[in-house]
Amino acid sequence: MSDMRLCCPFLICLAAALSSALVISSPYLWTKLILTHHWPSTFCSMEHCHPNISYWTLHGLWPDKGIDCNSSWHFNSSEIEDLLPDMEKSWPNLLHPSSIGFWKYEWHKHGTCAATATSLDSQHKYFSKALELYHKVDLDGILRKFDIVPSKKYYTVSQIEGVIEKFYGVKPKIQCVHPSKNADFQILGQIEICFNPDFILLDCEKQFIIETTFNGDWDNRIAVDKASGFSVCDHDLPVNYPPLP
Repeated sequence: MSDMRLCCPFLICLAAALSSALVISSPYLWTKLILTHHWPSTFCSMEHCHPNISYWTLHGLWPDKGIDCNSSWHFNSSEIEDLLPDMEKSWPNLLHPSSIGFWKYEWHKHGTCAATATSLDSQHKYFSKALELYHKVDLDGILRKFDIVPSKKYYTVSQIEGVIEKFYGVKPKIQCVHPSKNADFQILGQIEICFNPDFILLDCEKQFIIETTFNGDWDNRIAVDKASGFSVCDHDLPVNYPPLP
């Protein structure tokens, strides 16, 4: 009996440890948040929309692990009603400006996964934090401050990366579009700035990422190959940072 009494606390601790291990290994836990900006002129050149925005807009706030983590947690725009004026300006739907489909898509795919953290466990927390980080980073303002502006001239990847790294102290992930297989330049399309779970800036991993394109509906995206999506910019090719058409 005394042996059993000694074993019980050990078994309880073991069970707790195993339980913790299961939680830690959950595919829905994440270690990094990716604040993703896209350049409207480049996006719309791919998607045949008509941009009238000459600043970097928010594409999303993406955990590095998990997709569509809770399909039963439906998007409800009434929960973020106070954020809508800023959403419409900073996080616009470039394809369908009057539609909430983009935000709905981002919530389902990324927000429900981010919500495993208590700091992001509601729609209002998720969208408001994304907007807060977007304004805090002020990517558009920093690039302009260092004379990286939309124009017909070309930049190098190192120039753009260096400005961001110098100002923020971390490495971004810069993504481009390659117009054709043998093109002698690439088009600046997307820039990612990364944060840890405490919303402190950290380096983004330099790894290849394939983005997606659309068939006219944010709810029905189709995957594309490297040639037609965003991929990490080639350091050896000049970069076109296109102004509004």
